[in-house]
Amino acid sequence: MTRDDGLGGGLDDVPAAVARVVVIATGGTIASSSDPGGAAVARRTVAQLLGTAGYGDVEVEGRDLLNLGSYLFGHRELRVIAEAVMAELARDEVTGVVVSHGTDTMEETAFLLDLVHDSGKPVVLTGAQRASDQPDSDGPRNLREAVAVAASPETRGCGALISFAGRIFSPRRTRKHHTVAAEPYRTADGGPIGRIGASGVVIMALPVRPAPLIRPGPRFDGTRVDIVTVHPGADAALARAAVRAGAQAVVLAGTGVGNANHALLEWVSEAVAAGTVVGLSTRVAEGPVVPVYGNAGGADLVRAGALSMGALPLYHARLLLALLISEGVAVTGRTLAPYV
Repeated sequence: MTRDDGLGGGLDDVPAAVARVVVIATGGTIASSSDPGGAAVARRTVAQLLGTAGYGDVEVEGRDLLNLGSYLFGHRELRVIAEAVMAELARDEVTGVVVSHGTDTMEETAFLLDLVHDSGKPVVLTGAQRASDQPDSDGPRNLREAVAVAASPETRGCGALISFAGRIFSPRRTRKHHTVAAEPYRTADGGPIGRIGASGVVIMALPVRPAPLIRPGPRFDGTRVDIVTVHPGADAALARAAVRAGAQAVVLAGTGVGNANHALLEWVSEAVAAGTVVGLSTRVAEGPVVPVYGNAGGADLVRAGALSMGALPLYHARLLLALLISEGVAVTGRTLAPYV
């Protein structure tokens, strides 16, 4: 980079700042290889993931944190990841952070990180759909792209992101929509906010992000929030069992725009009166909860005390309630509104 000092020909060479990205490895398919029985198991270290591949002008550090398939994660693991990310972001010399992660629950970790993200520096999650010992593994390319996304000035202020197969997603309404496809993520009622390719990182839309919440503390580990799905013939047995098992909140995955039946309506009234938080979501892949139906539909459920989770995906809604409850935040329509 050059600077004109305005003195008629005196140009000073000013070295450009070098981007530094920390890759935090947590396991997943990207770190998996076959065991003697042929099953994929997470086992590769961050040094093995990074390998000798070039990352351009970006300086890359690696940190091993976990080495598990993300289907094994509980709230504790999500909290540990959040703590590690925040510690790296606090370092002045770090430009951004990449988290390599299993695709099964990446949407939840990304959403949690975005909820508590209070830095301008980007956090980028990525992974793979094909294990590292497969000849067509997509892990190395996804990791290179995620590092570029984390190093790019274009992503400052975007919060937590998912970078996968050349596409960049904001996590708020993004879910894994296909079990094995090379491009497994999709944003409900929207699309990716950016892309990465031969022309570099391009951000096409800036995510709207509410004020960050307090990052999860140890109480988050044991905060239980369960999901009960509504279907023809469903009763309140599973909802009552969830509360007996210690659930402090239950999310109803309602039919359509958020409907249930008379048995569940009766339970909602009982549960809310007893202090259990009831969130109302939908089992439908896209679209918001719209409590307009009576006769045990969504309008009656909300009148009984259920809280609409809006257009927030079902599993994101569960995680949001768990975080708020664990930090002692009174869960009301008003406190939920900025996040749903």
